[in-house]
Amino acid sequence: MKICLLAEGCYPYVAGGVSSWIQMLIQGMPRHEFVIFAIGAEKKQRGQYKYTLPQNVVEIHEYFLDEYLTEGRGQKSRQRLTPGQRQAVLELLRGTLRDWSELFELFSHTSSYRANDFLKSRDFLDLIVEMAEEEFQNTPFRDTFWTIRSMLIPALNLLKCPIPEADLYHAVSTGYAGLIGAKFKFFTGKPFLVTEHGIYTREREEEILKADWVSPYFKQSWISFFTSLSQAAYQSADRILSLFYGARRIQISLGAPEEKCQVIPNGISLERFSQVPPLSPKPHPLAIGAVIRVVPIKDIKTMLYSFALVKAKRPDALLYLIGPYDEDPDYYKECLDLITALSLKDVHFTGRVNVTEWFGRLDLVILTSISEGQPFVLLEAMAARRPVLATNVGSCREIIEGFPDEFGPCGQVVPVMNPSRIAQGILSVCSSYRHMRTLAENGCRRVEKYYRDSGFLKKYEDIYEEVKQAWQASALN
Repeated sequence: MKICLLAEGCYPYVAGGVSSWIQMLIQGMPRHEFVIFAIGAEKKQRGQYKYTLPQNVVEIHEYFLDEYLTEGRGQKSRQRLTPGQRQAVLELLRGTLRDWSELFELFSHTSSYRANDFLKSRDFLDLIVEMAEEEFQNTPFRDTFWTIRSMLIPALNLLKCPIPEADLYHAVSTGYAGLIGAKFKFFTGKPFLVTEHGIYTREREEEILKADWVSPYFKQSWISFFTSLSQAAYQSADRILSLFYGARRIQISLGAPEEKCQVIPNGISLERFSQVPPLSPKPHPLAIGAVIRVVPIKDIKTMLYSFALVKAKRPDALLYLIGPYDEDPDYYKECLDLITALSLKDVHFTGRVNVTEWFGRLDLVILTSISEGQPFVLLEAMAARRPVLATNVGSCREIIEGFPDEFGPCGQVVPVMNPSRIAQGILSVCSSYRHMRTLAENGCRRVEKYYRDSGFLKKYEDIYEEVKQAWQASALN
């Protein structure tokens, strides 16, 4: 079987949980061929892979959003939008678009009408005038024009991409990747799956609400636009997969058909962590570790504030930030400046290391993210028999406390951006060796029963085969 994976903002350019998931999926299915359709942010990433592509990756197609900003401005076209096409564009911008067929046809890979032709057309200007009069009366027309244009440039240009040959298409998010998967489904009729690690619409909403670059007048417009992209994926997909039950409930609340939604948790290799030494009962400095990328969504600053409070009670405590710190140099510098301002000692940035080897040096693994799906690092720490602490985001509560299951907690769940509660949680988990060992054993048993890579891979193998057979049967009829 040839499977086309559509990835946005992750594999193979960015190391992290989603990218590791993709790599594991491909390596775990050596009998299948994979085509990678990768959407990156900047063209300078072309060919700069953080992963060695497995041998069963037979093609990679690379697209970068910033390329469309520098393309030709388009040319005047005599083609005018039909009423249906015009309505579809308006609904896209308002977050109410459910039928994408008009736009798929208008901007298809075989159409001579280019996205940049449309953005220079009288039709586009008329649409902007209508929205300015009805929805943006209190904003300068120039701001409305450029904001809406910037929304449409990447999405409409991506719709022009040719369709890779494959037996099925699998988007690893909604957003742009999900939109392109919906396009492939529309033109080929072949199976299309979506797996959401985090809920894309919610993540973009959080990002936009906090963003300084988005005017308050246009925040809702951006949120509505990304809602439209997600709806394209939800309505077209044969299966909509999530990593935990809380995510499935959110998908359904956002309009995903309930009968299509299914949960497949992440899986990890227990054998990889079988040689990690157990927690030491001997007196030693408290070693706290966070396996993260140093980026704002991981909220390293709150972690540092929390560690300062821990140090006041446990002067022997050490904090290791394990992972790359070069993805956002400005944020990394802000973290260093905060360490200096707090006069904080014993904080170590390790950079990229062999995580498996590091678990043996740690007593506790923590995560203070403001958004997560189902973090691999928690499962890996549990497999390595380490207690964990995480903020109440994504599936962290399900992982740590069960959902429910027969095992007890393997750590603590704490509020987001709350240094005091996070510090209290760390000190509580680490109150005694016996308590830490009990939590660690609970976590290891939970992973062994519910989060094994063999079960994860088999479920995807079964789904791939089911949707392929269903498509073949319908094609024969």
